[in-house]
Amino acid sequence: MSDDVEPGFVRVRLDLSYDGKDFSGWAKQRERRTVQGELESALQTVMRLPEPVSLTVAGRTDSGVHARGQVAQFDVAADVWEEHREKLPRRLAGRLPHDVRVWRVTEAPAGFNARFSAIWRRYAYRVTDHVGGVDPLLRGHVLWHDWPLDVDAMNAAAERLLGEHDFAAYCKKREGATTIRTLQKLSWERGADGIITATVRADAFCHNMVRSLVGAMLFVGDGHRPVEWPGKVLGAGVRDSAVHVVRPHGLTLEEVGYPADELLAARSREARNMRSLPGGSGGCC
Repeated sequence: MSDDVEPGFVRVRLDLSYDGKDFSGWAKQRERRTVQGELESALQTVMRLPEPVSLTVAGRTDSGVHARGQVAQFDVAADVWEEHREKLPRRLAGRLPHDVRVWRVTEAPAGFNARFSAIWRRYAYRVTDHVGGVDPLLRGHVLWHDWPLDVDAMNAAAERLLGEHDFAAYCKKREGATTIRTLQKLSWERGADGIITATVRADAFCHNMVRSLVGAMLFVGDGHRPVEWPGKVLGAGVRDSAVHVVRPHGLTLEEVGYPADELLAARSREARNMRSLPGGSGGCC
């Protein structure tokens, strides 16, 4: 499969952010408000296109999940791009609702694919164990956990999950999709304000993976499970009813990483390949 753009067309990269509270996730749905739906409608209007563009995104976020560093792309006729490129960010700001903003609009380099060229996605999950609850001004982005949390214990548990594994125990299985992922970073840090932030980075994530991992770590942090438990769940390879998928509002897609321009096409091809662990099998990506 090629990422070549049709002759006479340009691939456009969008860097954007949104508050997920009132969205039913990224992906366009009938009769539901979504980020993709709002963006495609706005682009069609401001660029005066006969049909909506089709957006490809780096990572589909679920209902209620936020994004600070989301990346999307669309292809458009070169003459239309030249006509609108300078004024497009300002026009989008005037057309889009206040809970989604496009910060940067650029012509993408050759071989770029917002989804398949990415080499990592970085999420943050924010939680507080303050006895008084969450600061009202942060309530839409921070989870309240009504037990004291041991950050050192959560970090010790997290170390056992790093690397390439089959994360079936922490994912909502989708037909024909692999659950093999490389977890590059999972760490917790308590800030001066008492908010505990999990930084979670991987080459890709399967459905509910971050929120399931966070749920398992919280059970370790509050003493309900030992440090070894999340690793044992991972090794079992099946969903464990004790692993709770935490609420979405604490989760934010912070950043998407891409390789150097000359490596974009190769990375895109690699990401589409069948993936399996040694001695095992995996479905398509």
